[in-house]
Amino acid sequence: MNSSQVMKKQTCKSREGVRDLPLKVKAEMALKEAVAEALAEHKRRGNPIAVWRNGKAVWIPPEEIVVPEV
Repeated sequence: MNSSQVMKKQTCKSREGVRDLPLKVKAEMALKEAVAEALAEHKRRGNPIAVWRNGKAVWIPPEEIVVPEV
């Protein structure tokens, strides 16, 4: 089972047992959670985000921001 599968399985359950996961998995979970929170906050406040596409920086307007579920 790779780290993505472990993380998916863990997020389906409650947060108990997180301390038993490998550090790599916990770090990945924390990073994905932080990104989702930052995207949600930008969308809520009406602020665009900058992303890198095809070798160029582009602005994504708040109404087009997709907040992933974690």
